[in-house]
Amino acid sequence: MEHQKQNQPTVADDPKAREILRQAFEKTSRWHKDFTGFTADLTVNVNGKETSGPVMVKGPREVSVQLGEADVQKWAQEQLGMIAVHRGPRTFEESDGKYLLTMEEDGHPFGTKLIIHGSNSFYRVKDNRITQINRTMAHPGMTPFAFTINVEESSVTQDQKNLTTKYCVYYYSPTDGKLNNVESFTDTHVRIGSSDLPATRRIITYENGGVIVKNLTFTNHKLI
Repeated sequence: MEHQKQNQPTVADDPKAREILRQAFEKTSRWHKDFTGFTADLTVNVNGKETSGPVMVKGPREVSVQLGEADVQKWAQEQLGMIAVHRGPRTFEESDGKYLLTMEEDGHPFGTKLIIHGSNSFYRVKDNRITQINRTMAHPGMTPFAFTINVEESSVTQDQKNLTTKYCVYYYSPTDGKLNNVESFTDTHVRIGSSDLPATRRIITYENGGVIVKNLTFTNHKLI
């Protein structure tokens, strides 16, 4: 018989919390299981400076970006990798469903608080949509940091799934609460076959003492 670690309270999984998060998860737009990727032409505009080149996305770890500038290419590749992680096909049990889940009703404008035990995370859910994600990242050898994602706007796809179109990320220190940065994302999508692919992404952020606007524009999409 396994013993609980000292000072670690036992948490009972809440079936109602699990059902609320499952419904929100299943209402979220993702690429289909048989999705094998796409190619497109990408133009990146950073505060007026443009770079263009081809991209190929097969999955989160299979992203190819060919741009003339190495720093912009690396950044664009990270953005596409992040999009592929969020949009890639997976089941509820493979993601947040593998954790113990509990909930709190605290009257928050963004809805019910769902605690994902063991992941240093809690979400908020309202009307079958995940409206906020709170997470603390603390790995050995790195300075811990935390972020809150607020989903501000979303659209409904042809499949009647929710697809986020505008969200804001607040990055801060979990130790002293200091706000380090805010990134505002605005996305549009284009329907190709049975998939909603990225069409544009605008990110407004703060770097090196100034506000920077970065635009990604995808054209000539082709499914692989």
